[in-house]
Amino acid sequence: MAQFRNFKMVDYVVYGRGSFNQLDEILAPHRKNEAPMIFLIDHFFEGKPLLNRVPLRGKDKIVFADVTFEPKTKQVDALVQQLKDEFGMIGGVIGIGGGSAMDMSKAVSLMMTNPGSSADYQGWDLVKNPGVYKAGIPTLSGTGAEVSRTTVLTGPTRKLGMNSDFTPFDQIVLDPELPKNAPVNQRFYTGMDCYIHCIESLQGTYLNEFSKSYGEKALQICQHIFLEKDIWDDDCDNKLMMASYAGGMSIAYSQVGVAHAVSYGLSYLLGTKHGIGNCIVMNHLHEYYPEGVDEFKRMVDKNKIEIPVGICKGLTDEQFDIMINVSLGMKPLWENALGPDWEKIITREKLRALYEKL
Repeated sequence: MAQFRNFKMVDYVVYGRGSFNQLDEILAPHRKNEAPMIFLIDHFFEGKPLLNRVPLRGKDKIVFADVTFEPKTKQVDALVQQLKDEFGMIGGVIGIGGGSAMDMSKAVSLMMTNPGSSADYQGWDLVKNPGVYKAGIPTLSGTGAEVSRTTVLTGPTRKLGMNSDFTPFDQIVLDPELPKNAPVNQRFYTGMDCYIHCIESLQGTYLNEFSKSYGEKALQICQHIFLEKDIWDDDCDNKLMMASYAGGMSIAYSQVGVAHAVSYGLSYLLGTKHGIGNCIVMNHLHEYYPEGVDEFKRMVDKNKIEIPVGICKGLTDEQFDIMINVSLGMKPLWENALGPDWEKIITREKLRALYEKL
């Protein structure tokens, strides 16, 4: 008998330009006793006007998330300890920023109520207790972190998410005005994360009509924005925010594939950011996604984006092995991409040769 996934979705979603202004009203029912809300905000916004719009009440606190590198388990653990020392317990965490800021906020929420280190929960369904209330507000579109049941962290031994039914946000606020001033390159790399989600989901062995319907819509939006539009306008931001949501929903019921599995190794060893890492890898995956890679290259050319090359130059055998180990640890991704016999297809030698090209 087929085993269907009964997966947890975000409880509440608000979408629309200016919807960030409803945040105070949205949080009001979740304020209990004196417990403060912690606004975990991407450090990009330090000194920016957005901070004046954050609805601070009582002991609420803004904490800047340093997302120079992707979130690390030790970074999460240190922040959780700091909050426990300062407040005992908090009322909730509101993540405002790109995928890293949202992932950090999900992890902090979970670690306020689960013992040990966040590294103990890297894997599938290891989290035992619901976290404190958590809301996610993306200021970049593409990662799908706003809807995913994972929070991707780099730990002492691997880069792997805390994948659980307790991980998704209780609330998301999708305000397409927020990405308006994002750097052009960053907006492209994050948008390509969504595009690559779609390619990997739609060509994967886990594909089903649920993930397909979301993936096809997200793909269509990405093609429109990155191939047909000549200037970036409000319409692009409106659409890309929905593509990010739909792309995230597509992989929620299926999985990603080769580009993500390989880029996890890059970010673990070299600290390569997720969006740009996916682009670096996608450039060399013609064997696995021929049409997708050709189209991706057209998007890169049209948008005049430079994809870094030669980032693995001069690495030692030991460093290549570290990346290979991290990548091969992503079993569901490889199985989705290549089927149940994936281990016979993607050998260590083949993966090493791919890393050498990057």
